[in-house]
Amino acid sequence: MGDSSRDSHEVSDSADLEIVRARLEADRADTLTRATALSRDFDGIVAANALIAVDDEHDPEGGTTAFERAHVAALMARAREHLEELDRAVERLEQGTYGLCEECGTTIPPERLEIRPAATTCVRCARAGRR
Repeated sequence: MGDSSRDSHEVSDSADLEIVRARLEADRADTLTRATALSRDFDGIVAANALIAVDDEHDPEGGTTAFERAHVAALMARAREHLEELDRAVERLEQGTYGLCEECGTTIPPERLEIRPAATTCVRCARAGRR
């Protein structure tokens, strides 16, 4: 059987692999840039807060500053998690399991992988809350 029997969603030839690898690397570079900017923002918030009142409870800006600091810290944590997801996606690519749902084993549609290159589940499993 020729290529017509091959699942059109399968990532198998070297051109497909290079496209996926480039997509993952671009996403990783964007995420690193975002993480660096967030780290600068966090450092700026901490430094600015050090120059003003230390008592958040009595400082009218204390609640806002604490919220900003917590918000940026959460965004930084999410960026780190995404970097780990991307690294695992590269591992799956190298192992030949990239694009396969880790829950049900079906092929993850290329449209999903284009939007979420580090996706580990198909849409059905994702909607079922498995990941």
